[in-house]
Amino acid sequence: MNAPARLGEGFSLWLDSVAGTVATLMGRLETPRIIKLVETDDRELVLRTDEESPGAPSGGERLRIDEGLVVGAMPARIAAIMPGSRVELVLQSDRFLFRPLELPNRAADLLDGIVRAQIDRLTPWSPSEAAFGWSQPVDAGADRIAITVAAIPLAALAPLLQALASAGAQAIDVFTTLPGSVGEVAHINVLEHWAGAALGHGQIRRALAVVLMAAGIAAALAIGASSITGAQLSHQQDELARRIASLRAGAGAPGDTTPRSPAAAQRLLNQRKHDMPSSVILLETLARTLPDHTHATELRIEDNKLQLTGVTKDAPSLIELLEQSDHFAKARFSAPTTRSPSEPGETFHIEAEIRPSGSPRS
Repeated sequence: MNAPARLGEGFSLWLDSVAGTVATLMGRLETPRIIKLVETDDRELVLRTDEESPGAPSGGERLRIDEGLVVGAMPARIAAIMPGSRVELVLQSDRFLFRPLELPNRAADLLDGIVRAQIDRLTPWSPSEAAFGWSQPVDAGADRIAITVAAIPLAALAPLLQALASAGAQAIDVFTTLPGSVGEVAHINVLEHWAGAALGHGQIRRALAVVLMAAGIAAALAIGASSITGAQLSHQQDELARRIASLRAGAGAPGDTTPRSPAAAQRLLNQRKHDMPSSVILLETLARTLPDHTHATELRIEDNKLQLTGVTKDAPSLIELLEQSDHFAKARFSAPTTRSPSEPGETFHIEAEIRPSGSPRS
């Protein structure tokens, strides 16, 4: 058997085990009246009521089923208690095929799946065509256990199940007994049939398979979406890293003369910082150049231009004084000189170019 087949078989065994557990728990939550119909040698069903069910009447009534119908009139007592009840149908052992089976001790918790996987080998029927069960495990020595598998074709049970379901049974459990054994311990449960709205083993198994399949599809879609998103993010990170590397390379290229390149901007800043005198030097020069009768009210330095506004007693002389300075050139009035009665002198507006450091005077 190859690996995929083994995985499939293991998954099927796990589904059977979980479905059986869920079905058992659901059955325990239900509290219908339990009645027992025991088959006699002449194929009649004798009513035996569950002594633990409060209010259950005593048994003894008989009925016969043929081709899915009750022969004759159904006993009134059975007709009264059948609707909504859980029927335990105990059939004669001569209806069944029995096969012994030895297994390792550790297989005791997985008997449902193991037996289901071997039904087509032990019997003439496939698991979907048969109802089957097994006896209580007994010690077979050498860390092994032994069970007896009982099986019957579903077609042989269909008329009985149909008649009881038509009579109102909510659930039908089919049992048989080991040949030559007596007592309740010898009973083997071969089928749990839900005629009402409750879920049986097969329905629970199918529901589990659908849920797991849906979860697998959802997980695959999530993994695919995550992979696509991760690839997009990786591409964006690579593009961003490429751009950063390009900018860094451009910033360090000594021969780059592009006006808007980082290298050119950096060189322009360095050149301006080197060539243009600092603002402190310009202020100190103005303080030495301007006469005592002149005071500035506004001073602006933008790029390589000086804009000076103030009040003085001799505005034309300021042009000459600024021209004679080593730091200023092309001094001129940027606005007409005015005189106000409230001011002690003339209001002037002068604009001059700032000479780069070390440049000769014209």
